[in-house]
Amino acid sequence: MSLRNFKTSNPVFNGYFWDDGKSSTKTMSVTGIFFKSMFGILIIAAITAYLWKLNEAGTPMRWFTLGGMLGAIVMSILISVRQNWAPFLVPLYIVAKGFFLGGFSSYAHRNFPELPYQAIGVTIITFFVMLLLYQLRIIVVTKKLRSVIITATVSIMVVYLISWILSFFGIKTYIWGTSWFAIVFNVLAAIVASFALLLDFDYIERYKHKAPKQKEWLATWGLLATLIWLYVEVLRLMQKLAIRF
Repeated sequence: MSLRNFKTSNPVFNGYFWDDGKSSTKTMSVTGIFFKSMFGILIIAAITAYLWKLNEAGTPMRWFTLGGMLGAIVMSILISVRQNWAPFLVPLYIVAKGFFLGGFSSYAHRNFPELPYQAIGVTIITFFVMLLLYQLRIIVVTKKLRSVIITATVSIMVVYLISWILSFFGIKTYIWGTSWFAIVFNVLAAIVASFALLLDFDYIERYKHKAPKQKEWLATWGLLATLIWLYVEVLRLMQKLAIRF
């Protein structure tokens, strides 16, 4: 039977964030995803802390941020088309994201020292709230909801891509300023990022103990990508509010 046809019939309190004893070293497990995700988070945190020190010493962060972003995009494309390479590519993606986040958040850390930590706190709280909503089936990931979240995510990414390209021609779009339009856009993006976590939870639950062990790297990649996106949106929103008020 194809994994694509597998459908979960778990009751409300069925185990999600833990393994139920049916796990195998040859199949994807929640424990494996947890440890891989923690490994990725620690690597990103270490790189970020190092870049913060460099920034405080006067080192420009622009090329670290740009290089990390482009590296993460390239790794994501490669992971998408060569999923069997995920065990080698996801760690490289994690390193690239570390450089991106370190450079991106260095400005906030230097000018608003508490903001990055507050953004991390909001991201963690949001993660567990969405996990609880998913676990209790208060929000059920249906085919329609999945389509809406994917469409909204792609639309936001297209807006960011177009805005980024226009910036090379000296055209500054409204989403980068501190206007109410930019703030509302950030809020909407953060909400979509929060709901995107539901897709990660759904993927893990549907394929745990079914998919090959190496699929843990794909699940880790998706989960970290969403968490990082959520953190970036929250930090950008906090920065705009701090500057405006």
